[in-house]
Amino acid sequence: MNGFFYIAAGVAIISTIFVITGKNAIHALLYLIVSFLSISVIFYLLDAPFIAALEVIIYAGAILVLFIFVTMMLNIVIEKKKEKKWLKPRMWVIPVILAVTLFVDLVFAVKSVPSHTIEKGIVLPKELGIAIFTRYLPAVEITAILLLIGVIGAYHLGSQKKKVFHRFLEKK
Repeated sequence: MNGFFYIAAGVAIISTIFVITGKNAIHALLYLIVSFLSISVIFYLLDAPFIAALEVIIYAGAILVLFIFVTMMLNIVIEKKKEKKWLKPRMWVIPVILAVTLFVDLVFAVKSVPSHTIEKGIVLPKELGIAIFTRYLPAVEITAILLLIGVIGAYHLGSQKKKVFHRFLEKK
């Protein structure tokens, strides 16, 4: 299990570095999805499959779709030449390597982690809330801070003023 944990942690760190250093907001959001998926693998390896599923469904699914929607609403202009450059296969090498590494790590982890018998029962929302805000509180808080940083970054990228040059003031 330690090897799987370190592989997922490495993917999370690398993809988070690409989120921070990325110049394109949409690419940064896609790397953020990979980061959230690797965090969900880590939760699964730490015997928290429900939190892992919530991480995928809520953060990697719904909230990042909202981030992409906000980024599109900020009307960030993308030149056609840059957009065609993204379609080249060499632009997909690093994301594919990270995603395949994470997928292989998850498959081997699921096969090697011993299965536990789970008692069937009803989990009340109160019990879920107590578990999230006691046992898993640091993970919830860190994820909330990360999401807030993403929203602030999207706002900052979209609110930069465009430089307007007058034809008489241009340098020739």
